[in-house]
Amino acid sequence: MNMISKNVKCGILLIFGILFLITPVYAAYNVIRPGETVFIGEQGLDVTLALAGDTQIGWWASGNTVTDTSPSAIVPISNIASFSISPSVFGSQTGVWYRLNSLGKANGVAFNVADPQLGIVVEDTTVNVDVTDKWVPTDDELRFRIDNNLVPISQRSGVTSVPISVPITIKVQSPDGAVYTSLISKSGTTSIVDYPVTSTSQYTGSIWGTSYRDTYPPGTYSIWAECNVNGMKDNYNVVGKTISRTISLLNQDQNPMIVNKGYVTNPTTPITLVATTKIVPTTKITTIVTTASTTLTTPSPTTIEPTTLPMTTTMTEIPTITLPTRTPTKSPGFEASIVVIATIFGLVFFFKKQ
Repeated sequence: MNMISKNVKCGILLIFGILFLITPVYAAYNVIRPGETVFIGEQGLDVTLALAGDTQIGWWASGNTVTDTSPSAIVPISNIASFSISPSVFGSQTGVWYRLNSLGKANGVAFNVADPQLGIVVEDTTVNVDVTDKWVPTDDELRFRIDNNLVPISQRSGVTSVPISVPITIKVQSPDGAVYTSLISKSGTTSIVDYPVTSTSQYTGSIWGTSYRDTYPPGTYSIWAECNVNGMKDNYNVVGKTISRTISLLNQDQNPMIVNKGYVTNPTTPITLVATTKIVPTTKITTIVTTASTTLTTPSPTTIEPTTLPMTTTMTEIPTITLPTRTPTKSPGFEASIVVIATIFGLVFFFKKQ
């Protein structure tokens, strides 16, 4: 029985330990130390430490000297444990606010008031292209870039046990109006609610895989980001401030800029190759006729053009060319030689008879 009791106690302590590690991450967003940055729209801020016993704060317009002039604006604080940075009061008076003593003189820096900024970009990591307000081919992997000036929230010294981040929610709305709370990719499932942001240009991983067509059908998606730390979006719902501009993304196979509706991203139609005409050199056939010691060459060579001989024709199919028969020509001086021989023979015969 004692053993069971000890196990129960250990379990309870483990649960409380886990809760202790998780709870401070969000609980300390509202604790403001002297000189820390607060944003227009935040409410429920504990500025006890920032005021150090004073009960009012003052702001000096640009060009005025804090030590020599009176404050341009004074705000009394009745509840230092739950103070709001109202847009109507602080919207046009950003910058350093000082705590004031009973005489209305600056008594040190209370906090710095800033106007929040928030934007979002979507990138196709398959081809490394910014596809914000563009189209993306189905089957690609996507990531987001969250641009903001809200990092000082994560740097507030109210939490000393663990480092914290700024929770910013990414909104992805499908073509049918549904809003996703998480996205699926090849790396798994990622929550996009209160996504932890720790830098002014925060990149997510490739957390959106459009290849999951049952979950992400083709169509136009709407994407934006929101930050509602300490109710800042509820009180200051301004595009570009606590909520980003809504961007669009067309998810489909076909490039919308291509007119050919038969185009697909991965064509499977074989490409037809057009054969080029090969120029066959002209063939010349020379016939040589030999008679006795005489060589006769045909006066005009016979030419066979490529078009008359198909590529499959064999040599036996070439038509026989019959050349006209010519009487052999005697060598020049033959008749003269006979006359000379006859004359000599006659003279010899004549002198013999004498």
